[in-house]
Amino acid sequence: MFTKDRERMTALEAKSRAQTLAFAPFAFQATVALRDLGILAAIGRAGPAGLDRRAIAAETGVSEYGVSVLLDFGADLGLVARTQDRFALDDVGYFVLHDEMTTVNMDFTRDVCYHALGALTESIRNGQPEGLSALGEWPTIYEGLTHLPEPALSSWYRFDHFYSDRAYDELLPLVFDGPVRHVLDIGGNTGRWSLKCLQHDPDVTVTIVDLPAQLDAARRNIEEAGFGGRVDYYAADLLDPTRQLPGGTDVLWMSQFLDCFSEAEVTSILNRAAHAMDARARLYIVELFPDRQVFDAARFSLDATSLYFTCVANGTSRMYHSDRFRELVNAAGLTIERTIDNVGEGHTLLCCARA
Repeated sequence: MFTKDRERMTALEAKSRAQTLAFAPFAFQATVALRDLGILAAIGRAGPAGLDRRAIAAETGVSEYGVSVLLDFGADLGLVARTQDRFALDDVGYFVLHDEMTTVNMDFTRDVCYHALGALTESIRNGQPEGLSALGEWPTIYEGLTHLPEPALSSWYRFDHFYSDRAYDELLPLVFDGPVRHVLDIGGNTGRWSLKCLQHDPDVTVTIVDLPAQLDAARRNIEEAGFGGRVDYYAADLLDPTRQLPGGTDVLWMSQFLDCFSEAEVTSILNRAAHAMDARARLYIVELFPDRQVFDAARFSLDATSLYFTCVANGTSRMYHSDRFRELVNAAGLTIERTIDNVGEGHTLLCCARA
């Protein structure tokens, strides 16, 4: 894993790292196969004593040949430990098998991004999500999000919800630390944050802003939960710079939303948010900034996720680093009053007012 202040490698170490990169797709697919064929689970159930190839083949229904080639590489990857002819679960394999974050990230990579990433070079050249055609024929993923084929649809939503949901319970008391009558949920998607607000405060009302297909999904979820009478729906394509946002709200909310847009689009959306705010209104922005992460692995994962935006989502957006993002906020006529880091899975909350 890359570190913030790593020491200079020797030539041999650098060449070895280069081979790891050259065969990285093999490592990913072998890991997925060991997991999905039940090989890691069978070895894990055996405990420290482990199993030999024949026993693993018998338990999983995979041929001894298949078990053999996967486990030889799995031992190189730290997924399994080999002692003579037996294999036990190693540290990396434990997290592949049992860690929810690893599962969510791996499924998102396999089901949404893997084939699309073959078009990364062309996406960079053209400024278009050239890999999106692996999933469907839409200008950006957002028009087709509710129509993604399975398992991509389920994996996309699990990825999105895994990171947002863990922050919401911590964020609610921060947003509702004063009187809040009306929340404008911009980019509300399936309505999960709006539902949290409605459940948290019996008097608050919500307006959700999103594309029509996303609003349909949000409406279904909110009505099924019994809160339909306190929610309005505002259909808007915010890529249209003439499309204004409704005013008169106490809280404007954007969670994992602005990373879906280019710098110029971010500034335009924030500028329209500023125009919709009065002096008492506050805009809360929730983002994952790679440069504000505590752990190197988190930063690494977020910088990798930027490439999803490049070749799958829209070709122009990314996971922003915080210094540049602050410049965009200020350029839109807003000022950041509070910054709270390490919420949920490494989120940052920015509380903004009109400048």
